[in-house]
Amino acid sequence: MSTPSSTSSFSPSPSPRRTAYISRNTSETKVQVSLSLDGGPLDLLPADGSNFINDGLRPPQNQTAKTHASQITFSQQIWIWTGIGFLDHMLHALAKHAGWSLRIRCNGDLEIDDHHTTEDTFLALGTAFTTALGPRSGITRFGHAYAPLDEALSRAVIDISSRPFFVGNFGFKSPMMGTLNTQMVHHGLGSWTQNAGVTLHVDVIKGDNDHHRAESAFKALAVACKMACGRVVGKEGEIVSTKGVL
Repeated sequence: MSTPSSTSSFSPSPSPRRTAYISRNTSETKVQVSLSLDGGPLDLLPADGSNFINDGLRPPQNQTAKTHASQITFSQQIWIWTGIGFLDHMLHALAKHAGWSLRIRCNGDLEIDDHHTTEDTFLALGTAFTTALGPRSGITRFGHAYAPLDEALSRAVIDISSRPFFVGNFGFKSPMMGTLNTQMVHHGLGSWTQNAGVTLHVDVIKGDNDHHRAESAFKALAVACKMACGRVVGKEGEIVSTKGVL
């Protein structure tokens, strides 16, 4: 009589993609975020009821049009428009290297400054992150990465801990990068940390150029996020904590 093989031809069903759609509306901004932590296709963002103005700052209605922060590939769909070009560039880098598919549209009060738009975009993205992640079970939980960009080098360390805490050291030399105030990099990531429910340390170790310093920081964060969000085979449903909860 034959005995069962030690290896089975059975293949478990692939895990469902972790996705979320968030709409955050205030008197200052209207932000929409569609996120898949596992990449893949995303539906277009629904109309947000705004009166679109063709002033170069407000998002275009056509989400299939190529923009400065859009990239559609077989594995990822990225389309971002906040009206702040440098912020879009950083969010594009974050999504790309984290393996996310991400659509963001923000209509903000840029006639005032960049503060509300940056803050609310990161708050909405943080909410989308924790919603998509779900119960925080079966994941690596911790992630770390170094990322260089030419002369700049950054380190990011993240713990999906449900204990929001952010420490960032960027050392920017100029007050602005494009139309983004350099203070808003720290404030934006701190806002994301609060709503994402993570402990995050980001340090720019060296670098002469502020653009390079910022971009290497976002790339390091992206790779750290990808590691921390990774599913651990055999740990499905388990919480990686001595407390038994996160």
